[in-house]
Formats: sequence, C-alpha cells, structure tokens
Amino acid sequence: KSDNYCKGTRDELFLYMISCFRPRLKQFIQVQPVLDRLPSLSAEDRDRVRAAAEQRGAAAGAEELLQAVERGPRGRGPIREFLQALEHGGCSLAACYANPSLSQLPSPAEEAEHDLCVHLVQLLHGTLVDRMRAGPVAEKCLQMEIFQDEDVERIQTVIDNRGNRDGARELLSRIVQKKDWFSSFLIALRETQHEDLADDLSGNTGGNHLISLVQMCGFLIALLFLLFFSFFFRTQMYYATFLCVFHLESDVSIGDGSVSNLNGNLEQSCTTSDSGTFPFYEDEVERRASPEPDLTLRDYQMEVAKPALNGENIIICLPTGSGKTRVAVYITKDHLDKKRRASEPGKVIVLVNKVPLVEQHLKREFSPFLKRWYQVIGLSGDSQLKISFPEVVRRNDVIISTAQILENSLLNASKEDEESVHLSDFSLIIIDECHHTQKEGVYNNIMRRYLKEKMKNRKLAKENKPLIPQPQILGLTASPGVGGATSYSKAEEHILKICANLDACRIMTVEEHASQLKNQVKEPSKKTVIADDKKRDPFKERITEIMTEIQNYCQLHPKSEFGTQTYEQWVIREERRAAKEEKRRERVCAEHLKKYNDALQINDTIRMVDAYNHLNNFYKEEKSRKTVRSDDDDDDEPAVSKQDETDEFLIGLFHAKKKQLKELTRNPENENEKLTKLRNTLMEEFTKTEEPRGIIFTKTRLSASALFRWIKDNPKFEEVGIKAHYLIGSGHKSETKPMTQNEQREVIDKFRCGNVNLLIATTVAEEGLDIKECNIVIRYGLVTNEIAMVQARGRARADESTYALVASDGSGAVERENVNIFREKMMYKAIQRVQKMPQEEYLNKIQSFQLQSIVEKQMKMVRDQRKTYKKNPSLIKFLCKNCSKPICSGEDIQVIEDMHHVSVKKDFQSLYHTRENKTLQDKHADYQTNGEIICKDCGQAWGNMMVHRGLDLPCLKIRNFVVVFADKKTTNNIFKKWGDLPIRFPSFDYAAHCPSSDED
Repeated sequence: KSDNYCKGTRDELFLYMISCFRPRLKQFIQVQPVLDRLPSLSAEDRDRVRAAAEQRGAAAGAEELLQAVERGPRGRGPIREFLQALEHGGCSLAACYANPSLSQLPSPAEEAEHDLCVHLVQLLHGTLVDRMRAGPVAEKCLQMEIFQDEDVERIQTVIDNRGNRDGARELLSRIVQKKDWFSSFLIALRETQHEDLADDLSGNTGGNHLISLVQMCGFLIALLFLLFFSFFFRTQMYYATFLCVFHLESDVSIGDGSVSNLNGNLEQSCTTSDSGTFPFYEDEVERRASPEPDLTLRDYQMEVAKPALNGENIIICLPTGSGKTRVAVYITKDHLDKKRRASEPGKVIVLVNKVPLVEQHLKREFSPFLKRWYQVIGLSGDSQLKISFPEVVRRNDVIISTAQILENSLLNASKEDEESVHLSDFSLIIIDECHHTQKEGVYNNIMRRYLKEKMKNRKLAKENKPLIPQPQILGLTASPGVGGATSYSKAEEHILKICANLDACRIMTVEEHASQLKNQVKEPSKKTVIADDKKRDPFKERITEIMTEIQNYCQLHPKSEFGTQTYEQWVIREERRAAKEEKRRERVCAEHLKKYNDALQINDTIRMVDAYNHLNNFYKEEKSRKTVRSDDDDDDEPAVSKQDETDEFLIGLFHAKKKQLKELTRNPENENEKLTKLRNTLMEEFTKTEEPRGIIFTKTRLSASALFRWIKDNPKFEEVGIKAHYLIGSGHKSETKPMTQNEQREVIDKFRCGNVNLLIATTVAEEGLDIKECNIVIRYGLVTNEIAMVQARGRARADESTYALVASDGSGAVERENVNIFREKMMYKAIQRVQKMPQEEYLNKIQSFQLQSIVEKQMKMVRDQRKTYKKNPSLIKFLCKNCSKPICSGEDIQVIEDMHHVSVKKDFQSLYHTRENKTLQDKHADYQTNGEIICKDCGQAWGNMMVHRGLDLPCLKIRNFVVVFADKKTTNNIFKKWGDLPIRFPSFDYAAHCPSSDED
C-alpha cells in the first residue's frame, strides 16, 4: 500500500482509539508530565489544558489535552510524540489504549484484572492511608520501575506539605494508573515492612479482614471467565480492524476522513457481516470504552441544579453551550435514584419543540449516561412505533418526546375508548427551550393542565381528600426574553409570567461561580458591517416601473414604498379584499404585484439573477396554468389558452421587459453591495483560522438556497476551503421545497465532522440544535428579537470567534440590533429583580398570573365553541379563488382522519384537470406522485389527488378558495387553513363511496 494510504489509515485508527477509550484515557493520564513532553503543542493549548486541570480537576485537564491532540497535526511524528509523552510521563497504561497498534491494547481479561485490583485498593483505602509509610513505599516503587522520578518527587512534596496520609493518597492515585502494577506493589509493600497490608490486598488474612474467601473466589472466577473470553475477542478485534482498513481503502478519501466515518465503517463491517460471526463487537467496544460514563457537573452547573435536586420547580437560565442538557441529565438520574431508593414510582419525560432535538438529546446526552440503569426512549412524529404512546410511557423510565405527542395523548384522556396518559403518570417533566411556554403554545397548553390540577388539589386538601400526584417541573432556557417590553417593569412582568406558566418557585442563574462560567462560554467579538445602498440600481428601477404600470392598470394606489414589508402587507390585504368582492382584475394584479415585490426584496438581499429567476419561474408557471389541454386532446393538437384580458396584459408586460431585465443581471457593476461585504467577511474569517466553521443566518428559505448557489458559483470560496450547505425547515408553508428531517440530520452531521464547514441557515438553526462550535456567525440582514440574537450569538463558541451583522445602511437592521442589545440587558436586570423579590410577593404575583392564564384560556374556548358549533356545512359555498366559479358547497366536504378535506360531490371531476405535482417534480422524487388538481377554466390550483384505501379522492386546500357564507352574518373570506373555518364537517363515509356491483 502507498505511504499516503498507510498514513491516512494510521491517523484514523489513532483518532478512533482516542474516541473509543476516552473515559479510560482520562482516568490514566497525568496531565503535567505529559504536557512537558509535548513540545509541538501550542502555548495557547498548553495554557488551556493547565487551566482546566487546575480549575476543574485532572479529568477535565485530560479532556482538554485529548482535544488539543485531536486538533493537532497528523502523521507518524505527532502520533509518536504523544505516545512517547504518555510512556515517559508515567502513563504507560494510557499509551496502550491510544496506540494505533492493537497489539498494545489490553485484553478484556487484563482490563478486568486491573479494574478488580483497583476495587481492592478502594475497599482497603482507609486502612492503606492510615498504616502505610508513603515515602519508603514510593522509593521502592521507583527502584522497581513502577514509578518515575516525577511520581516520587510529587508524593514527597505532598508528604512534606500536608503529611503522610495525604502522601499515601497521592501514591495510591498514581499507582493505579500504571501498567501491570498490582503484583509489583505487593512486593514493594512486603519489602518495606508492610506485610500486613500486602496480606490484606492478596487475601491472605486468616478470615478477619475485609477481603473474605467469598470475595477472592469471585475474583478468581471472574478472571478465569474473562481469560476464556479474551482470545475470542482479540481475534474479533483484529478481524474488525481488517474490515475497517478495507472500508477505508474503498470508501474513505485520505485526508478528508473523520473519526465518525471510521467509526461508522467499523460498526457497519461488524454488524452487517454476512457470516454473522461478530454480532456483539459493537456492544463489547461500547462496554470497554465506557464501563460507567462520568456524569459530573461543574461548580456553576451544580449551583443552578441544587434547588431541583431538592425537588423544587425551577427554571435554569444558562447561555448556549454551557451544558444545560447535561444538568438536566444529572437531575434526572438523581431524581430516579431517589425514587428507586424510596421504593416510589419514578418516571421522567423530556419535552422538546423540534423533532431533531429528540434524537440529539437521546443519543448524545440521556442514553449514554442513563441506559445502564434505566430504560430510555425517544419519540417524535417521525418515529415508527408499533405500540401506543401510553404503552411506551408504561415500559420506559425516561421518555424524550416532542411536546405535541404528549398534548395529543392528554387530549385523549377525555375519551373513554382511547388509551391515554395523564400528567400524574410522571414524577418529573423537563421542558427544553421553556421560554416558549406562553400564549397558545403547546408547552403552555400542557402546563395549564398542570396548574388546573394544582388548584384542584388546594380544594381537595381543604376537604381532606386524596390529592392528585403532580410531577416536578424543570425548565431550561438560554434566554427567556422580555416579550417586546419597552420598560423594566414590563420586562419584569414578562419574566414573572414565564415563571408562573412553569410554576417555578425561582429562576436560576449563575452568581457564585460566574467566573468559571465565563471561562467555559466564550463571548465572541462583535462587529457590524454596513453596505452602502445609495448607489443606483437599474434592475430595481425597471421592476418599479413595471409595478407602477400594473397599479395604474387596476387602479390600486398604495402609500408605502416598493420592496418593503409594509407594501407586502398592503398588497396581501388588497388581494383578499378583491377575492371577497369577486373583483378578479384587482385580485390577480395584487397577486402579481406581490411577486414583483418579492423580487425587489430578493434583489436587495441576494443577486439580481435570483430575483429575475424568481419572476421568470412564476410567469412560466402562469403560462402553463393558463394553457390547458382537455383530457381527450391528442398531443399534436394545439393547447387552448384560458387567459382573459388581465392575464394577457400581465404576462405580456413581463415578456416585453424580460430581455432588458436579463441583460441587467449580466452586468457585475450592478451587483448587490451587501454580497460584496459578505464575501469580504467570509474570506477574512476563513483565512485566519486553521479549521474554520461558520453559520450565516438569513431570513427566508429562498435566500438560503440562493446564497448557497452564490458560494458554489464563486471559485474563490473553494480556494480558501469553504464547503457550504444550506439548512432550512421542514414545514410546507414556503414556496421553496422544504428539507426533510433526515436531510437536516445529514447536513448537521456533515457540519459536525467537517465535511461541511459553512451552514447557510434560516432560524431553524438558532436554538436547541447541538451544532459544533463556530468561529464565525453572521446574521445577514436578519434581525428579529433579543432571544434569537442571544441564541445565534451563542453558536459562536470557539476561541477568538466573531459575531457579525451584515446589513445595508438604510435597512434599519443596525437600529433593531441595538434595540435587542438593550432588551438583553433589560432581561438580565429583570431576572435579577425577580430573584431579589421577597418570596411572599413573588408567590402572590405568580398565583395571580396563573389564575389569569386559566381564565383567559377558558374564555377563548367558550368563544371558539360558539363560533364552531353555531354553523353547519350547508351554510357555505366554495368559489375558485381565481375565476370565482362556484365549485361545491360545505355539504360536499368530508374529512379523512381529522385532517384531509375531500370533495365527494357527484361529477366533481368534470370541474378540474389533473397534472403532475410540480413541487414533487422539482424535488426529483423517485416515487409515484399523485397529481395536482387545477381549475378547468382558469388553471388555478385547488389541491391534490390522494389515494385512501384504494380510492382516488380530490383533497382540497382551503387557501385556494373564497368561502361564501349564506347567512350573511359572516363576511366572505379567504382562510389559510381548514381549522380557521368555523364549521364542523362530517367524517368520510368509506362504504358510501366504494365502487360495487350486484354480484358484490
């Protein structure tokens, strides 16, 4: 094999060994001696490792050291240097685990022997510390080459400064880190007149000491069993490594491989082998790599966790990247352990607001630390479950779930024939991103039930009746926000309302250990890049001329400026008004004006060519919709145009200006100044760091995909190593095709392992997702509220990172960002005021807001019931949104699975044509797609054909129709979703629509 290939394979094996045996390496590494023998390590890395060891302990220092080695250069030299530093720094056992040569790896029997010997020392630790003379034993261990000079010097220093007992503790902590130490240690004890201690450790005690005959038998049986097993495992390990190398040769490109790729190939080779000889390799590696994960909290984390550990309802407010989820895992384990010891039922549910967070929390946090003791499962709308949610709750101790799943099951609690769960089934509820617990959010709907039960318990307590069991509540957030407050009193009220909704007795922030938190969470440097928007824009001028012509044609005269948000709001209102009043000319013109306004906004954000393509694609679609073939037409016969005077004017106007617009897009002098500033910022940040990572936050899915194309089209970005991809949401409300959950997960995984180092994301990446630390975060003209600002800024967690705002001079983005900075300061001050409030005053305000929330919800339900149950389907008719043709009445609509609204009108198919689904075509779907149904007269889309139990049914989208109310008490309207319509439709009658014959 070539030298380059062998180098790549060795590097990958070295990194894999570190990732696989990380807990043991952290246990066996002595930081300072190893650090002194790594001359290639940068001064910055050295300082970081030393600071971690001094402030957070040896394990934290070892973790920082391993991270520095992983970030460092690759090749035989650096690997040899690290292994020699371990060997000569007194960490020979750690060197065995880090060595890419598997012949050095201790066998399971050797591991078990070492662990059991350590356990013996732990059992006798008090006796050893009290009776052992540490100095002579350390000197003897040095003579026997168990210890090195540095070990003895350190032990002697501890003896001189703190006494023999502490010296003995230091000796024991060091000797258990050595390779093959136990028998030599026994000899050292005997030769320094500690025969009684050696007898205790070896079991030669005469029956009066701690190590009994039963213990020693168990010890020997365990060793015999593991010796029997070791040969088979060793063979398996080498075979797996061979397969790994084979996969590397065929699949992994040298220089771009990652630990995750290697790990994946290893797992695949061992779990999908045809022979099935090695089915338990993955489990064994996992068992050896992490026999018991180290679940410890830093001081600042323990500070905020204490009230929850005492059973109180609290909100934990910690910055992004500070380990909120780890705190939640610790509290969960502590809670379940206490319940188990008290023989009480314990069950925890972790609620999240985004589907990707379920898998993230399950695999990266809760499962690794809890699966050894408790049953942990993750559930979301994407989960393919074969059992019901209530059954899942019964079978598991920890459930990580999207909040909507729990809400749906709680709704079923009122139906006697449905399985359901109750809040009393849980002993602890953890709410992630709990600042969303307000208004009509799903978190708040769940918590209102909790508050109602709490109030009911007060009544039951007065009547001396049994109380409803209630779970403990734990909320997690990086920023509760101020809810749009403009004064400190309103900001304080907002914080109190969040606390009230979560029934929190306090909101916890770090005070005592703030300096440790500051060291852990790096604050990025901030900069604002302003683009000059005063230069002439010929493309914008041509678009505004076209828009003026359309406005004069339909006699619409707005007061707001072209290309603004206010203009968009105005034109949407005009479109709805014209649809209600059946004024087709004004409605169609308003629809086209919105497209031109979109093009102006795209031109202001991205490239002219993207704005031009947006318009060109729209008019291609319009021409296609207005040109309809009858179902009986042959392909050779000309299509029939369905354009009226308004359509001809609008389509003709665009085509008359099309050539001029296209020519303007080819002139680079007219390019967007903001893109120039963005390019300069990216080039600067990606050339000053060895392994840069960044995120660009932008407003729309369209701008995210367009920025991705812009970067791909510019070779300069590739030269500096930028590997970009976009990350957008999974909802279907946008014209841009959404990303599926699997596509999102794949992009984030690529970003974590470095195959992608620049994400262009909408707000989907702002909060919750565990995205690897970045050194550059850019908000590209996107400024929303203070919560989003804090969340986005928290993504810049790498050392010497930058948070930048790129915006045009007259956009108002800089002013809004300054407002958000002020609101952030207001938020922290409001939290402090709430924390300092007298407990009685705090509780009175909380109870007042809780009562207000429940009453507001009850009044809303009453209003909704009045609206919903007053009207019946016969009162409404549906008109085509475009041509106002009557389509069907409410009596013709039936509902499938409380979701899909289908028309069951006889001869309904004579009113529409079917064509291929454009959205799924654009997505290049390789599966069979149902057709889109469009109006036969005007080409307006109505919905899609769906297949239900073998029946083809027209499924309608209400936003494509005007709803006319026959009772005249409700004005004609356009609704965005069926749920907004105050009508209840009957369920679909399958039997009535099945095709049948006399014989059937």
